Amino acid sequence: MSILEVRHIEKHFGATQVLTDISFSLEQGQALSIIGASGSGKTTLLRCLNLLERPDGGSFSVRGETLFDASDPATQSEAQVRQKRLHFGLVFQSFNLFPQYTALENVTLAGRLLAKERPGFRENRREIYAEIERQGQELLARMGLADRAGHYPHQLSGGQQQRVAIARALALQPDVLCFDEPTSALDPELTGEVLKVIRSLAEEKTTMIIVTHEMAFARDVSDQLIFMDGGVIVEQGDPHQVIDNPQQERTKRFLRNYQS
Repeated sequence: MSILEVRHIEKHFGATQVLTDISFSLEQGQALSIIGASGSGKTTLLRCLNLLERPDGGSFSVRGETLFDASDPATQSEAQVRQKRLHFGLVFQSFNLFPQYTALENVTLAGRLLAKERPGFRENRREIYAEIERQGQELLARMGLADRAGHYPHQLSGGQQQRVAIARALALQPDVLCFDEPTSALDPELTGEVLKVIRSLAEEKTTMIIVTHEMAFARDVSDQLIFMDGGVIVEQGDPHQVIDNPQQERTKRFLRNYQS
């Protein structure tokens, strides 16, 4: 069974159709990269999966559980949105760290807030918080930031901030980790350190969706690749096949323009 099934997702803003009939599936441990020009609908798709935007049509499920179905009001309860978002970890383009919190506090904040809903929290608060902090420190070490746990975002480079954001997304153990152009806000010399982290996650078989403009990275790291244009999936399949030998003229034109 696929870990993620996306079926016929539609989204429009007013009279503008942004996503049309988006369907794909993702297996446990696979990395899916999505490429396409600005405005092709890539970010909107991630926001729909995370329910930051509500799709106007279609459905999607995780581990066989339907999280959203446009034809079923029972799946659209606002009260359930927060829990449904926990299935997806989202790493934004611009880091979105809280400037008043240290790196460790940014990573552990959501876990500390959610811990208050655990049974027995009052009796075991100290132990629960200690475990959350330990896990946060381990994630920062995994990102190569063990010595930056007490630093505030303004004391970190852009690459370090993005690695903190990745650790924060991993902290809640999402089913699918989503990246929205994770290197677009970075200087070229910092891009490599973030791509190295994502590559290591792929090697560890972390299930991921990566919206990226890094074509060589997408080709070499992904199990699947989707090219979007004008809110539709134009071509999808093996990354080497799509990038090195595209079948659709729109894909060929995009890759030519990208390489020129």
